[in-house]
Amino acid sequence: MVEEYDLDKNGKLDAEERQLYLDDRRRRLEDDDAKRDAQRNMTWFALSGMVLYPAGIFLCTLIGQETAAMLIADIANIYVVSVSALVGAYFGFTAMGNRR
Repeated sequence: MVEEYDLDKNGKLDAEERQLYLDDRRRRLEDDDAKRDAQRNMTWFALSGMVLYPAGIFLCTLIGQETAAMLIADIANIYVVSVSALVGAYFGFTAMGNRR
C-alpha cells in the first residue's frame, strides 16, 4: 500500500512522499470517523422519532385534533417498519464492516 506513495519509484519513501502518505492516512481516518458519527446520529434521530411517534398521536388527541391523530396512527405501521429497517441495516452493515 505504501508503494503507491513512492512517486519516484526508488523503493523508499522520501520525506515529501512520507508526508503525502501521512496526510492521506489522516484524511481517511477523519473521513471514516465523520462517517461513523453521521451514521450514529442518524440512528439516534430515527430511534428518537420512533419513540416520540406515539407522543405525537397522544398530543393530537389532547388538543382535539382527532382526525390528525387518526391519520398519524394510520401511517404508524409503515413508519415503524421503515425506521426499524434503517436501524437494522445500520447495525448489520456495521457488524459486517467490523469483520474485515
